[in-house]
Amino acid sequence: MDRLPLRTPLAAQQREPVLDVVVPVFNEARDLEPSVRRLHAHLRETFPYPFRITVADNASTDATPRIAARLVAELPEVRWLRLAKKGRGRALRAAWSDSRAPVLAYLDVDLSTDLAALLPRVAPLISGHSDIAIGTRLTRGSWVVRGLRREVISRCYNALLRSTLAVGFSDAQCGFKAVRRDVAERLLPLVEDTGWFFDTELLVIAERAGLRIHEVPVDWVDDPDSRVDILPTALADVRGIARTGRALARGTLQMTGLRRSTDGDPPSGPGLAGQLPRFAAVGALSTVGYMVLYAALRPATGPQTANALALLVCAVANTAANRRLTFGLRGRGGALRHQAKGLLVFVIGLALTSGSLAVLHHATPRTARLTEFGVLVTANLATTLLRFLLFRAWVFADRRTGTGATTA
Repeated sequence: MDRLPLRTPLAAQQREPVLDVVVPVFNEARDLEPSVRRLHAHLRETFPYPFRITVADNASTDATPRIAARLVAELPEVRWLRLAKKGRGRALRAAWSDSRAPVLAYLDVDLSTDLAALLPRVAPLISGHSDIAIGTRLTRGSWVVRGLRREVISRCYNALLRSTLAVGFSDAQCGFKAVRRDVAERLLPLVEDTGWFFDTELLVIAERAGLRIHEVPVDWVDDPDSRVDILPTALADVRGIARTGRALARGTLQMTGLRRSTDGDPPSGPGLAGQLPRFAAVGALSTVGYMVLYAALRPATGPQTANALALLVCAVANTAANRRLTFGLRGRGGALRHQAKGLLVFVIGLALTSGSLAVLHHATPRTARLTEFGVLVTANLATTLLRFLLFRAWVFADRRTGTGATTA
């Protein structure tokens, strides 16, 4: 499949809708009309291009279809799409696939997000700066009102994504996203999920293909009457993460058609399948270097000081090597920040290895040198997995991040 063409700004004068905002609904008879009328009024007052609002009704059984039909009759910019099966992902796929607007978006019907963020969110797509734009509740500049339970679940979910799929975006499930239609046409056939994981899967594939994702901090007030069943949704999301991770590791996702015909975007880093062997190789060399340094320093400094010095030198070298080889980062940009974070990871490793030594010497004051080495090697191996997860989820989490809040 041919690559995507270069991004270009949309023409200033447009007769057909430039933006199609999809509102997926299921049994939303109470919220549908006030939300659509509020959204319609906001777009008429603030959006400088023609627009359309699509109510994507996925198998509602209450008065939602009747209300949607009335809105279509009264508001010329509103259309109604009826689906026979449930699933937010299914509704978005159908509505976006059926639309000819160059910019496609969606909002949750409760309009939890402040509509003032709508124009800043779609502007980078109209200008040709980005391929996808998402609202985020988890970065500086956002303002969020929601219960502790949902806050913890959201942050844990996004932390899980960063540690398993190594994503660079901060908030996968904010109900406030937009995509250029040329990207959606190539992206949607690769997305399997038809439910709540649809958003995450779409973003993960887009990011791995090197597409540019623009994040907009939003004001968010949670709907206390949300009908989302958290436990089944969370379990489905975990299954989706595992399925997507397997597909990426096996290389079964054909993403060539998603790549832009330009070298202007920063390249994506290696995937999980490429990162693991590189991290293991760097770790093996670091361990050998550590043991050599420890053996050389111990006679003059004692075990604790030798351990700290050897670990510090190897930590700096290890961070630099993983930055370049494992996570594909080049140049000096962010190098000091990465080293500073790497040193914090080093402190964790130092605590674990020094603690192991202390326990050993307390239990066996005259321990053999070979036993001491064995305990240290075991402690270093135990910290390797933690170090890898921290590198992926925190130290190099911005490896595909460009300027500002844009990831590519």
